[in-house]
Amino acid sequence: MSNRIALVTGAARGLGAAIARRFHAAGYKVALADIAIEATQALARELSADEDSAFALKLDVTSKADFERARDAVHERWGRIDVLVNNAGASKVVPVMEITAEQFDQVIDVNLRSVLFGCQVLGQYFADRGAGRIINIASLAGQNGGSATGAHYAAAKGGAITLTKVFARDLAAQGVTVNAISPGPLDLAIVHESVPADRLDKVIAGIPAGRLGSADYVADIAVLLASPDAYFANGACWDVNGGLYMR
Repeated sequence: MSNRIALVTGAARGLGAAIARRFHAAGYKVALADIAIEATQALARELSADEDSAFALKLDVTSKADFERARDAVHERWGRIDVLVNNAGASKVVPVMEITAEQFDQVIDVNLRSVLFGCQVLGQYFADRGAGRIINIASLAGQNGGSATGAHYAAAKGGAITLTKVFARDLAAQGVTVNAISPGPLDLAIVHESVPADRLDKVIAGIPAGRLGSADYVADIAVLLASPDAYFANGACWDVNGGLYMR
């Protein structure tokens, strides 16, 4: 077991769970953070087995104080944190002209405010230690203006990419890198549950690769960016979209 420690938000299911599993398989101890604590605890039990290699934290990513509590809990348990993956996200598809102020604020809070607070709290922690890795999970929607997941979600993910660059520049001299991963449509249960089959077929037809992406591959990139050797990857947005959007 490696002595490297990763904190993954939104780890209860979907892409977050895939990322947590990949870090664990790579030898990391993993702190699983999510507002859905029961599902998070179940995953922690699955990963940890008879060794102290994973544990669950209830985390409201819209609260800076919650991020501070999570930081302290992980540090107290394992003595350090090396990696933060800001993965938590949520949206509800609403036509752009019908998005209410309440809906906008809720989606911005979960998808963008969380990135700000995570980068602030763990960024300072890493800077004080002189090393650390932050990986923010963005989205193709934040690059191409796609509204399939909601215009408020697209705006938040675009903001997450910009915050990635700001924090990368600010923290680089302290040995901290900050990068984003921007997935396109992934082969996840939530995608199949929320997108009608005929519409999903049209989405897949428009992807040059001809298929949905793999959450495990996105997770592999996160592990790569978390490596101590990845010191020269900084402020980047890693596109994983099967050629659906090229820049």
